[in-house]
Amino acid sequence: MENILKQLPQKAKETATENKKFFAKLKKRPPKHLDSLMQELHEAEFKRTDCLTCANCCKTTGPLFTDKDIERISKHFRMKPQQFIETYLRVDEENDYVLQNVPCTFLGADNYCSIYDVRPKACREFPHTDRKKFQQISNLTMKNVAICPAAFNIVEEMKRRLP
Repeated sequence: MENILKQLPQKAKETATENKKFFAKLKKRPPKHLDSLMQELHEAEFKRTDCLTCANCCKTTGPLFTDKDIERISKHFRMKPQQFIETYLRVDEENDYVLQNVPCTFLGADNYCSIYDVRPKACREFPHTDRKKFQQISNLTMKNVAICPAAFNIVEEMKRRLP
């Protein structure tokens, strides 16, 4: 896995122009079966991919925390939401709550998440490859293929299936 993660940013860079063109075309004329195809590709890839051997998303990026996330996680820690915010979060350039530090504070050395059952929505949905109206998140997907080997593989398979 370490080798794959070392090569991933370069592979993402090499496919970036091709991906941009592909996503632009996809946005203009999304196929009727895109949602079901993405669901199929996502499920197939995650049968082969064990996130616990990677956790690159948790090591290199931080999720956005919604108000609901903050409520749920602070309750889990028996903290007041404001105390949770002051302890773990900061406000980014886009006025969103994000982690103060990366890698994620809640990631263990074994790649397990200590708040897995109450983790933020952004973590639960990452890498967003099974999302409905997938064509609407092409910018996010372009970033995720450089972070997540599974997202990279899904996009490559999608390009093969939708010439």
